[in-house]
Amino acid sequence: MTAFSVAAFYRFLPLEDLPELRRSLTEACALLGLRGTILIAPEGVNGTMAGSPEAIEGLVGELDRRFGLPREEIKFSSAEIWPFQRLKIRIRPEIITMRASEANPSHRVGTYVEAGDWNALVEDPEVLLLDTRNRYETKVGGFAGALDPAIDSFTEFKAFVEEKLDPSVHKKVAMFCTGGIRCEKASSFMLAKGFESVFHLKGGILKYLEDVPAEDSRWEGECYVFDGRVAVGHGLGQTDWTACFACGAPLSDAERASPAFEPGVSCPACVDRTDEAKKAALRERHRQLTPG
Repeated sequence: MTAFSVAAFYRFLPLEDLPELRRSLTEACALLGLRGTILIAPEGVNGTMAGSPEAIEGLVGELDRRFGLPREEIKFSSAEIWPFQRLKIRIRPEIITMRASEANPSHRVGTYVEAGDWNALVEDPEVLLLDTRNRYETKVGGFAGALDPAIDSFTEFKAFVEEKLDPSVHKKVAMFCTGGIRCEKASSFMLAKGFESVFHLKGGILKYLEDVPAEDSRWEGECYVFDGRVAVGHGLGQTDWTACFACGAPLSDAERASPAFEPGVSCPACVDRTDEAKKAALRERHRQLTPG
């Protein structure tokens, strides 16, 4: 039986008096017994929170009252155990870090495409299907035929666009990300760089996996999420992916079977990046936390 509801949300809108907003938002979320992270910045709000179904309903009301964020723009899923350990409300310069002043989603973004209309768009041979996520996310799953920029952080997306894409060649671009926030900022950036027709998946991969039946889906694999569930599949059910404690990389069955994998200590992605002293410390921590 599902124990917790999970709500993922964001909205670009001008915000002021961030310290007072942080204080009151922390108080409201604590009273509801919520756990998770919310980022606030002059450009808006971005977060994922978990709690009882009743607590999430309370959060929905708070988001609408404070940010004008309606229920239909929130992505809901579930978790069998707490996907977060504590409540964190943080003030940041940006709610999704890009460091590009020309990217202003409150001023201009690309064309939203509903999940039910996505397949028809990306089947157009003139459309470049572009993933905006990081490489550790794309390894877990992606849309068939999508271009993977092979970036390690969203800030690298700017250089990828400027060096690898051409507005005169790539006339139509369709982008996607986990929940939609990166695409809003990426589409604003690309429009500023002269790209004519830029589309993005409304609600992101999460909305697509929630709304589109598996038999009609162009999605392959699972979707990496930034919490203890690691990845979700169609219907937003939790999958069998886990994460390396040492580096946070998502781990498949094959990677967990690798000689480089040691629970709580290392995985194929990081085994050569930590010295023996660090591994010994991680090994001792894992021993202390393992029952029996």
